[in-house]
Amino acid sequence: MATYAIVRDGGKQYRLTQGEVLELDRLGPKPGEKITLKEVLLVGEGDSVKVGKPLVAGAQVELEAIGEVKGEKLFPFFYRPKKNSSRRKKGHRQHYTRAKVTSIKG
Repeated sequence: MATYAIVRDGGKQYRLTQGEVLELDRLGPKPGEKITLKEVLLVGEGDSVKVGKPLVAGAQVELEAIGEVKGEKLFPFFYRPKKNSSRRKKGHRQHYTRAKVTSIKG
């Protein structure tokens, strides 16, 4: 069985396994740099599971930055009836850091 971990970053939780590629909120490292996530909530391998209270002591997940990407374009539309000036459409694209999990320690 593969080792997996549940980590917390940017107010979100991710279930990660080694070799997996994920997109985190923009962190700023250049491609090839290492990222260490120390807020590990759970580490499991097969039937053995370590659950933190709230974090697992000494556990960390190491990632390698692949690059920055943009999310899909979102168009929030604001409309208020009988007020022509408040009809507006804006576009937004969130920036993400794409990273690959290199190791899970814990």
